[in-house]
Amino acid sequence: DVQLQASGGGLVQHGGSLRLSCAASGFTFDDYAIGWFRQAPGKEREGVSCISSNGTKTYYANSVKGRFAISSDNAKNTVYLQMNSLKPEDTAIYYCAADLPGLGFSCPGYIRNLYGMEHWGKGTQVTVSS
Repeated sequence: DVQLQASGGGLVQHGGSLRLSCAASGFTFDDYAIGWFRQAPGKEREGVSCISSNGTKTYYANSVKGRFAISSDNAKNTVYLQMNSLKPEDTAIYYCAADLPGLGFSCPGYIRNLYGMEHWGKGTQVTVSS
């Protein structure tokens, strides 16, 4: 079974940093695109960042570009989201997701919600105080 476990959330002050982890199992890690998404109370889920199936391409939503960095450790089947310069508007539940990309599928499409990811993990809460 495909399993994704997000961790690393918490309470942090405005301007602080957190690193989220997404531990994956049950599939060939290198073949899948991995994305981070978030959902704030009363708002729709939005794409945050994505790393391509071969780990060579990354993509960020404009709202986090320059502040967040996604990376992967293939040996540990884990994707990380380093979040710096956090703002109160970053407060949300963060989810990681995985998908075996179809022909023409790419990280921008996932983050822009042009198409969805198949596998989702439970989220981790990130709260940024002002």
